Amino acid sequence: MDAQVFKRFIKNKATIVGSIILLFFFFIALFGPLLCHYDPNAIDLKSVYQHPSAEHLLGTDNLGRDMLTRIIVGARISLLVSFAGTIIGSLIGVALGVVAGYYGGLLDSLVSRFVDLLLAFPGLLLAIVVVAILGNGIVNTIAAIAFYSIPYVARMVRGIVITLKNSEYVQACRVMGASDLRIIIAHIIPNSMSQIIVNTTLNLGTAILTASSLSFLGLGVTPPHPEWGAMLSQGREVIRYFPLAAIIPGVAITLVVLSFSIVGDGLRDALDPKLKNS
Repeated sequence: MDAQVFKRFIKNKATIVGSIILLFFFFIALFGPLLCHYDPNAIDLKSVYQHPSAEHLLGTDNLGRDMLTRIIVGARISLLVSFAGTIIGSLIGVALGVVAGYYGGLLDSLVSRFVDLLLAFPGLLLAIVVVAILGNGIVNTIAAIAFYSIPYVARMVRGIVITLKNSEYVQACRVMGASDLRIIIAHIIPNSMSQIIVNTTLNLGTAILTASSLSFLGLGVTPPHPEWGAMLSQGREVIRYFPLAAIIPGVAITLVVLSFSIVGDGLRDALDPKLKNS
């Protein structure tokens, strides 16, 4: 990110707030578990549904486990699942989009039909189908999110590559004898990176929401792992007399998803080539 892009990025106050929230969650995901005094899976049936106190700052859940500890450890799981799934899906989507857009013809038709087939399913439904086939667990949830991300990235990259491959500098590279692989790696992909980065940032929020939805439905990360969606599912059962059990993970999910969306919008505005000379 060059100086001009960074200046445009920090001009937006909402983007700064979103970035601070994300940095906070990244920090607790990396270092929070080292500061926790409780085992996130330690059961204490004598302390079920305790209200916030000096001993348990956010109270306890249905098995007497410390809510603050589980939220902190859950941040690591939720961010890991979303990042791994989104990055894997983006890499596959970029590869498919580049091949389809650059070479066209039969390859383009095959990739486009595959993408159209995946896009025929609503995103969450596609993730549910993948998890239903593979089974529950962290790895399978990552696979579901990756599979869910592929068609959107592939379609976007294909459109970008179709535009770039007919540009003058790419034509000049061909005339000078550059190979297709060199053109793709040295010119096509670098000139597509700004839109890929923005799209990936926006997809991270969707990935967390998808992972949480799967766990909420009992199809994603399985207990006793403290995943936010699973915690929200447990909390809804007692929301009338202990609303904190649902409110706390719900607020965490909302803040992270909203922050990724805000930061993604800020990156899109900062990286917009039309604004470079403004």
